[in-house]
Amino acid sequence: MIAVNTETLVDVWQRLLTDPHKSWVLFEHGTCVVLTAPDRDLAEQATEILREFGPVRAGSAAGDFGVIDVKDADGWVVTGHHQDVLSYVAPDEPSGPENFAVGMCGRSKRHRDGTELHVVHVEDRRGSAGPV
Repeated sequence: MIAVNTETLVDVWQRLLTDPHKSWVLFEHGTCVVLTAPDRDLAEQATEILREFGPVRAGSAAGDFGVIDVKDADGWVVTGHHQDVLSYVAPDEPSGPENFAVGMCGRSKRHRDGTELHVVHVEDRRGSAGPV
């Protein structure tokens, strides 16, 4: 799996998450937590969500994933069992372009972010009329 740099990840998520009223937090391996009801320290709030909904647990909903082929960026977004936890997978990251390979790659990234919990970017859109 090839790592995507933080600047590229921020750019991708800024293009994908265009709602000017939704703040979001990006973690080191490309997982993004969208905060639909931000209420305090955004990084702390997102970390709590990802700590609970990031790690993969075999045989549970935490192992499930969906794959979205996005139009505004090359690559895919992989969903999990929390609708606001999303992982970006670049075209050169998975072992193949099939949904299973992409999904497993994204799920692995979510698991790493959910266990390492390293925030690399906070997009605070509270009170904003547009992306910052």
